[in-house]
Amino acid sequence: MTTLMMMNDFQQLLHAAGEQAEPQRLLFVFVRADLPEAPTTDQRERHDRREGGTLSPVLCVDKLPAEVPSFQALAAESTTTGIDWDLVFVAAMDGRAGFAPNSDEAARPLQLMVNAIHDGQIGRFAAFDRSGEPIQFY
Repeated sequence: MTTLMMMNDFQQLLHAAGEQAEPQRLLFVFVRADLPEAPTTDQRERHDRREGGTLSPVLCVDKLPAEVPSFQALAAESTTTGIDWDLVFVAAMDGRAGFAPNSDEAARPLQLMVNAIHDGQIGRFAAFDRSGEPIQFY
């Protein structure tokens, strides 16, 4: 899995994916920010300000960069699932010998992303909010 550095915007990420030496497949894990079980008052307040919560993966998809014209198109497509989400994490898979990985090859890396998010290991993924703004975690 290719680590994506923090991008200034989603279009820059798409452009960078297209500029790699080998064709890429983008991996998307959509998450919802939920309150933890038995939250404290501080946790509730931070969650209400959209500053905290437990990240729960709710939807995964893999796509070739050419299949994602914009963040708005990705977000619009996600609404057809009926699944609510707050953030999307993005990683990329390198192809080999001039061929992009296929969806079957993306299944295991997507599961590894979900596991990493459950474990709080999110620093190696690019992250965007529902409006397509990049998110940095501290």
